Amino acid sequence: MEHVTASEELSATLMYHVERPVLNEGYIDSELLHRKKRTPKSFQQRIAEHLRCSSEKAKSVVFGFLPILTWLPSYPLKQYLFGDIVSGISTGVMQLPQGLAYAMLAAVPPVFGLYSSFYPVLLYTFFGTSKHISIGTFAVISLMIGGVAVREAPDSMFAVNGTNASQIVDFEARDARRVEVVVALTTLVGIIQFVLGLLRFGFLAIYLTEPLVRGFTTAAAVHVSVSQIKYLLGVHTARFNGPLSVVYSLDAVFRNIASTNVVTLIIGLVCTVFLYFIKDLNERFKKKLPIPIPGEIIVVIVSTGISYGMVMSENYGVEVVGKIPTGLLPPKIPDFSVFPGLFPDAFAIAVVGFSIAISLAKIFALKHGYSVDGNQELIALGLCNFMSSFFHTFAVTASMSRSLVQESTGGHTEIAGLLASLLVLLVVVAIGFVFQPLPTTVLAAIIMVNLLGMFKQMKDIPALWRTSKIELAIWLVSFFASVLLGLDYGLVVAMGFAILTVIYRTQCPKNALLGQIPDTGLYFDVDEYEEAEECTGIKIFQSNTSIYFANSDLYVSALKAKTGIDPAKLLAARKSQLKYAKRDNGERKAVNHCSAVKKNAVVLLSGRLNSIFLSSRPGLIRAGSRVSGLLVAIRTLMFPLGSNPSSWLISSNMVLCTSLSPPAPSSKRAPVGEQQKHNNGDLKIKTLRPKQKLTF
Repeated sequence: MEHVTASEELSATLMYHVERPVLNEGYIDSELLHRKKRTPKSFQQRIAEHLRCSSEKAKSVVFGFLPILTWLPSYPLKQYLFGDIVSGISTGVMQLPQGLAYAMLAAVPPVFGLYSSFYPVLLYTFFGTSKHISIGTFAVISLMIGGVAVREAPDSMFAVNGTNASQIVDFEARDARRVEVVVALTTLVGIIQFVLGLLRFGFLAIYLTEPLVRGFTTAAAVHVSVSQIKYLLGVHTARFNGPLSVVYSLDAVFRNIASTNVVTLIIGLVCTVFLYFIKDLNERFKKKLPIPIPGEIIVVIVSTGISYGMVMSENYGVEVVGKIPTGLLPPKIPDFSVFPGLFPDAFAIAVVGFSIAISLAKIFALKHGYSVDGNQELIALGLCNFMSSFFHTFAVTASMSRSLVQESTGGHTEIAGLLASLLVLLVVVAIGFVFQPLPTTVLAAIIMVNLLGMFKQMKDIPALWRTSKIELAIWLVSFFASVLLGLDYGLVVAMGFAILTVIYRTQCPKNALLGQIPDTGLYFDVDEYEEAEECTGIKIFQSNTSIYFANSDLYVSALKAKTGIDPAKLLAARKSQLKYAKRDNGERKAVNHCSAVKKNAVVLLSGRLNSIFLSSRPGLIRAGSRVSGLLVAIRTLMFPLGSNPSSWLISSNMVLCTSLSPPAPSSKRAPVGEQQKHNNGDLKIKTLRPKQKLTF
């Protein structure tokens, strides 16, 4: 303890001093820096170079398009195979119930969820670059797809005899049409993702900021949970889509709550409690359990057996999954005629799906020390969705819950996903019919429990309140817009608001006048901290944005308000002094051309122009970057007539200086120290230092 205290005292009194010669800009540009000579290539030359074919280039393209060719030849069987097998089985066991459940969200029969858990997962093994994400059905994407399916093929279109009076719907015809719409939508999603990948639009996910995505997915969790209440209660209500669909759905459930099927409700509640208990158990003992307890497959098997043995669908009116055909359906060309009306929805699903997948891929890549290619991930997702759509699937993306299981159970490569897809194939081909008595309330319970992770994102609100009010606003707008307006319109509103915040950040930056904390070298906003004191004769102005044409006037206004310096008045004073100088036979009077600043220096700290100093004396110190046109204009106003731009100096310390003439160019470069000594004749330097020894 005494050793720690002594170390803290030593670090608190530690002082450091950096010395570097003061150099003028002319000397740096002429003697120290020399631009590399480059011969610019014409447009035709660049095109020809890009299209030139060679064996190395062809190999690079093929290996980039098929990443499996890179890692599979060097796959270490002894080290990775066992872990991938265990991980693949564990993930496949989760794929089965989730595929059945999320098909309900997509408004298609459950077997299509199994198809979507096989084909895309198999294809991602060949085209994907992430070793740990689990591609397949996902609640948010499934809900967005289901909204489109219900909109394009509502129950009213399939009422018997064309009326709604009897409330009899041809469910077989309705489901067939919804499958056609969903398959066409998936095809279009795949095309959009593939084209964006070819055009190198992998950066697109940057514009879907983390607060936006987390607010959006939390809102999606609200939509999903509301849509599953009717299955938990066993009531029959219409499915709503669009603005205020959450309100309409809740209203419909409460209107029909008297017709709740008690047996269905009991089964759903028991399964929910059991799944929550298993989920909590897996979380608490994840370091001790070799693999997570497969709670979902347990409730599916047990509830299917009980339902079959007690004939619940007939004796108690419990709604079950129903017919699941054995085997795979033959491929079918999608209905391209519906593409025009589906494009906006397809684009939103494509962007959201990619954003979720690349976010998870980057998390696991950072954790395990490898890289993922955003453009190739777009291509991979596009191919998974496009090629799979011919086999009756709906759009997929990465799942957080399955990805965590795949990684935590020892998965090392895409082989784990391949084995998971083969397990799903085995069920579809051999024993798919076994799940026909499965109560739909069990699938609703599985969905509800899997939404807990999304609802935990509500904890972002207090965290963002402490760190960034703007990002909190993005989160809240994304959440409430998506809940009230629907996921499609909500996403558009959220992205528009996020773009507006970017404009707001540049138009309304935080400007501050900095002062020093006594006896330290630390500088803080004098308006925000009581301890911060302005340095005598110095004004330090800080802006947290870069300067460009749209905010230059606001920057100057803030500079005037904070420092009390008006460049326009300085210019007027200079013109007046010039007029008097000419009147006196060209003899300039010894006047202070910067009297308006009262011998104050102005330090400008702004974005990339970090540490820009404007002095009441002729001279300016800059650190590390060229000065924008706005600051050049300020320099012109602040500097006395006849001052030389070469008086701009570079220093590692905060320094105020007078005009400094550039060193004479010479063929032989003089040592920096000698150059500094040579120019020290007319240089007056005052270094900003604490008045006392630096202690904390």
